[in-house]
Amino acid sequence: MVLAEQRIICGINAVASAMDSGLRIHALMCAGGRKNARVQKLVDTLQQQGVSVDEMERSALTQVCGTDKHQGVAVYTDPLMRKDMTLLLRESVPGERFFLLLDEVTDPHNFGALIRSAAAAGCQAVVYTKDRSCQVTPVVEKAAAGTLNCIALCQVTNLSRAIDELKREGVWVYGLALEGAASIHATDLRGDVALVAGSEGRGIRPGVLKACDGAVKISMPGRVESLNVSVATGIALFEVVRQRTVDVQNGQ
Repeated sequence: MVLAEQRIICGINAVASAMDSGLRIHALMCAGGRKNARVQKLVDTLQQQGVSVDEMERSALTQVCGTDKHQGVAVYTDPLMRKDMTLLLRESVPGERFFLLLDEVTDPHNFGALIRSAAAAGCQAVVYTKDRSCQVTPVVEKAAAGTLNCIALCQVTNLSRAIDELKREGVWVYGLALEGAASIHATDLRGDVALVAGSEGRGIRPGVLKACDGAVKISMPGRVESLNVSVATGIALFEVVRQRTVDVQNGQ
């Protein structure tokens, strides 16, 4: 594993989750004049643990967090741990592998929501590129709502090569697409599987989609041509969950 840059977590739920997960909290920052009972509880708990509390103007906290959606509280914690792809595969269990790959997703709210959906669906990791992709920021932390503490993140230089490595290990890789794709509901997604989601504007790059075993799409009988990437990917992730659940229930 490698250490990432200094980590700031903001928002009541995200901070509470960080505390519950056992992350080491180095310092707490909160907006002065706080009236929220939940924020006060966080402050009291951390002060009892000997963590320093820095009160500041709300505007200053917004500048530190890079967002005004901090709910008046943020903490400095240990750096985020990222996992190497080869180590990730070595530690995963064949037959239970489930990954989400992101191709140049740049919006932090979408990135955080995708991490949250992947964690909720039971993915072992979210794989994304080092360049031309959103990185973990306080905005991402808040959108992920604490789930960064319960799923591995894996940065890669080249997503197509990462897909090739997954395929060599027996993982079936499917890209989420709109055209020329099979119905995701008619595709067997049991066993080792990885889904690839593309960027907000142009979807999966052609070279990355070509590297996949196939392309799948979500059936949309209504008068809507496309969905937000985090919404569409969430639906796809839980189609994998549905198929696996049915498989177990049938005793197969």
